[in-house]
Amino acid sequence: MSTTTTSQHSILQEELGESQPFQVPEQEAYLNLVRTHALLSDEVAELFKQHYLSQPLYNVLKVVARVGEVGMPSQSIAQYMVARDPDITRLVDRLQKDRLIERERDEKDRRIVRVRVTQSGMDMIQTLDPLIWQLHRRQLGHLSQNKLELLNQLLVESRIKP
Repeated sequence: MSTTTTSQHSILQEELGESQPFQVPEQEAYLNLVRTHALLSDEVAELFKQHYLSQPLYNVLKVVARVGEVGMPSQSIAQYMVARDPDITRLVDRLQKDRLIERERDEKDRRIVRVRVTQSGMDMIQTLDPLIWQLHRRQLGHLSQNKLELLNQLLVESRIKP
């Protein structure tokens, strides 16, 4: 049995050139998330590209910077990423090549490799953070504080399965 989300054309239907209503509201919600992500992340990717980074590279840089001088074990980075990336080693290699992070074996346990942000990495973060915040404000600043809080709440709820 199929149900429609509405008897009228939805905005997403019009954007995608769909003449038929979506079969279930969950399908429309999912496609709205995918479309919104694509449109918003394209602008973020362009900003990073201007600084020779990608979203995953910047995410690793921010994750490692949070722990400060103590550094982070390289095998722990993946669990704190915003989006999963199967090749953290490649990302860390690239950041090290660009001198934005450094690696060092742990003195107490030589099996552990600690990753730290260099001063150049911190400078990159300090340059990019305000630009990213400004971009996000431009992208979503038309939404009220209440709508942003509701959006965040709904997105979190959609990730948590009962």
